[in-house]
Amino acid sequence: MSGNERGLAPNEILTIDEVAEYLRLTPQTIYKWAQEKRIPAVKLGKEWRFRRSVIDKWFDDQLQWPPGRE
Repeated sequence: MSGNERGLAPNEILTIDEVAEYLRLTPQTIYKWAQEKRIPAVKLGKEWRFRRSVIDKWFDDQLQWPPGRE
């Protein structure tokens, strides 16, 4: 069963380099955050993988808008 058969969009699963480019950060920062569980990720063997939709939600959750929201 391919990713599209399960309803996943192409490129829904991202690598560290792809997440870094997407968020305009360094791969080293993404790697560190994944190890520290500061960003949602799963480790498959020696490789980290990220789901784009989860990263989008995580990013939105990081925004403090409106200001003062806690």
